[in-house]
Amino acid sequence: MLKDFAKLHTFLTVIKEKSFSKASAKLGISQPAVTQQIKFIEEYLDTKIVERKKNGIILTKEGGDLFRIATKLEKAVNNSERELLKIINKDFTFIMGASYTIGNYVLPPYLGKIKEKILNEVHMHVSLSADIIDQLENKQIDVALIESPCLREGIIYREWVEDELVVFSNQPLPRYLKLEDMYKLDWVCRDEQSHTRKLTSEVFEELGVDCSSFNVIGVVATPTAIKEAIINAPKDARPTVSIVSRHVVANEIANGTLYESRIKNFKIARNFYIAYLKERKHDAFVDNVVSYLLSIKI
Repeated sequence: MLKDFAKLHTFLTVIKEKSFSKASAKLGISQPAVTQQIKFIEEYLDTKIVERKKNGIILTKEGGDLFRIATKLEKAVNNSERELLKIINKDFTFIMGASYTIGNYVLPPYLGKIKEKILNEVHMHVSLSADIIDQLENKQIDVALIESPCLREGIIYREWVEDELVVFSNQPLPRYLKLEDMYKLDWVCRDEQSHTRKLTSEVFEELGVDCSSFNVIGVVATPTAIKEAIINAPKDARPTVSIVSRHVVANEIANGTLYESRIKNFKIARNFYIAYLKERKHDAFVDNVVSYLLSIKI
């Protein structure tokens, strides 16, 4: 039993997630497979270890004893794996990939803590979400943080945090913009490969706003370039605006350099995602980083 730690890891995940279905999503295996592994442990120990209730999973007395033992074993296994990798490859570097908004504005404050979690150097690649997933598939990075799922076989996707897109300018704007106001502004847009561009185009189409009628003065490739273009836009004409994640302009909004607005009666929201290869779902480094990211409030 102890030689097959994967089943104990499944048991621990079920208890931590308080759900067979959530454990299935985290582990990247089917729910019947999770159930089968729990059943195997119960048959091996000849005792019931969990009970399913309406409000979640409850440990039996024997299950509680097993949970304490398995938790200690998991910690020992993770520590041993880290030490072994340090011996095998002293230059080991954990590489994270992130979309532009996440890599430049969301993740940097947490890199030091991530380094502490894995006791190793952390590097970061920043690009479009689709490019980051390509790098993950090619095993050039260990964990991906993206704005769009970019669904591919062999990859586990975990919902991370919700993001909101806002309209912003270097001139004061109404708190809420009416749809007809959109045609009275000058626009700086992201390139067509951007997830932000695709999402906002879908939103405008849903609202019946004709983007082709906008006065577009420029198209740029990154949110940083958009922000700089708006900051340096002339203030003696009608407002120049764009749409970006609230994370991109948070500091400038706070200090009064930029001003934000939202579409009346509509919130442009999306989820950020954490992605990693299914074949690394038991990897101690990946698991530590993913667990930490899921625990932080952004």
